[in-house]
Amino acid sequence: QVQLVESGGGLVQTGGSLRLSCAASGSTFKFYTMGWYRQAPGKQRELVATITTGGTTNYLDSVKGRFTISRVNAKNTVYLQMNTLKPDDTAVYYCNLENIWSKNNYWGQGTQVTVSS
Repeated sequence: QVQLVESGGGLVQTGGSLRLSCAASGSTFKFYTMGWYRQAPGKQRELVATITTGGTTNYLDSVKGRFTISRVNAKNTVYLQMNTLKPDDTAVYYCNLENIWSKNNYWGQGTQVTVSS
């Protein structure tokens, strides 16, 4: 069973930075597309960034140029570096894994990111 543990959220001022981490266990990490999603109060969950097994990345338009997703397969970990944070980035951020063969999805417990104006 895949388990995900997120860390790195917190409170930061506008313009600040945070790095989120998601450590996975229970499977062969390299066979998963990794992603970060977020959900703000009263809004639907949205995709923030993904990274494929080959390292191809994709970003939500509003975070392009500010956020960077990366993965270290040897550590079973995916990161989200968030720079120049804005109040609109305030949300609970969730780590997601999707198996490239079965398409099974796994979610982390979420970590709160709050950006003060």
